Amino acid sequence: MSHPDETVSDTRDSIYALPLPDPGRFAFDDSVARVFPDMIKRSIPGYTTIISMTGLMAGRYATPGSTLYDLGCSLGASTLAMRQNILHHDCNIIGVDNSLPMLERCRCIIDTDAHSVPVSLVCANLEDIAIENASVVVINFTLQFIPLNHRKSLIQRIYNGLQPGGIMVLSEKVTFEDPHLDELNIDLFHQFKQANGYSRLEIAQKRSALEKVLLPETLNQHRQRIAEAGFSTCDVWFQCFNFASLIALK
Repeated sequence: MSHPDETVSDTRDSIYALPLPDPGRFAFDDSVARVFPDMIKRSIPGYTTIISMTGLMAGRYATPGSTLYDLGCSLGASTLAMRQNILHHDCNIIGVDNSLPMLERCRCIIDTDAHSVPVSLVCANLEDIAIENASVVVINFTLQFIPLNHRKSLIQRIYNGLQPGGIMVLSEKVTFEDPHLDELNIDLFHQFKQANGYSRLEIAQKRSALEKVLLPETLNQHRQRIAEAGFSTCDVWFQCFNFASLIALK
């Protein structure tokens, strides 16, 4: 949903379209929040599928009276997908993000949705959020922005806060242990972005900005961390190039 004074051109991602002396560090500020729906759909292969299937999984695993978490909720795509699939009206959803511009726009979007499951939005770092009585925890394309030395404790807190039988959905940009596969998937990803209208300059400048803040890991690193937290099983349910989504069951 766009604000009334925004045109289509305003909401199309052109942040890195012009040469920049220094692309700086990527941040989820107001300029990104304004174009985020366009940016993420043109930048993550399979994003729409991941969001819609996240909703289906939430509908399957949400239990009466439980809480569902969307950690790093941005504009609330996963929150809405979950809300529209939950059958138990005594559930509630908590969306967390540390970007106030994102949450302000997220609230406007949530307020236009007619479904009745309550949604609370919290502006905070994920390290400061307690996970309690959870049946579903979604952390889509968020862990990759958290410092490496904080990731283990976050996954452990998610596990501890889940009910037995609860699930975590974790979606991430990933790297590959085989350097040839890694190079191939990066090249295919860049071709995907070019096919969606991004120029080579835009791709290069955004990559430079993201390299300072987005630290991807291999699927094996994610699996090992999830297993060490105590999850009984975990596997990839979706992957396209160097983007993957895992489901972990407690």
